[in-house]
Amino acid sequence: MLNLEPATRMLADLVQGIGDDQLSAPTPCSETSLGDLLDHVDGLSLAFAAAAAKTPLDGGSQGPSADVSCLGSDWRRRIPERLEALGKAWHEESAWTGMTEAGGVEMPGEVAGLVVLDEVVVHGWDVAVASGQAFTCEPDLLQAVHEFVEASVAENPQGSPGLFGPPVPVGRDAPLLERVIGLTGREPSWRRPSSDGR
Repeated sequence: MLNLEPATRMLADLVQGIGDDQLSAPTPCSETSLGDLLDHVDGLSLAFAAAAAKTPLDGGSQGPSADVSCLGSDWRRRIPERLEALGKAWHEESAWTGMTEAGGVEMPGEVAGLVVLDEVVVHGWDVAVASGQAFTCEPDLLQAVHEFVEASVAENPQGSPGLFGPPVPVGRDAPLLERVIGLTGREPSWRRPSSDGR
């Protein structure tokens, strides 16, 4: 069992550091704006908190959207609150046992915990670089994400649709974060364009 709360807190802090004028900014996820990505984080926080508690969501389980038009005006308060609830939900030992469901997919609790950790850490990096903020991750959580992503790539060398793109080559001696980011199909050197005025 892993403590996801440092990762959910990090992402919550990053969300609160985003300006309204940055919602249209590009991200390392192709064709996804920062606002689209925030909507995705919002939805996955809700879905995986429910998965931890083994309780179905109202309206059924479906993959989280990625659409800035669904974000609403209270996102800067709502998303951090949902991330906090997500971290607490996965602090329960029962979250990591038995079967559960998220995004319409059934999986063991232990796998769901690793999937959401990967989502929080990798999208945390996405949000940080897209908004010009610093990103850090607890070493044990980053190691767990690396092992999860490495195993996924071994099974799906061209990437997992809806999860990762094809891996980007990164040197074996590169920092662990860069290797994780490369394995998820992102360019570790990606930086936001400087023309957004911030």
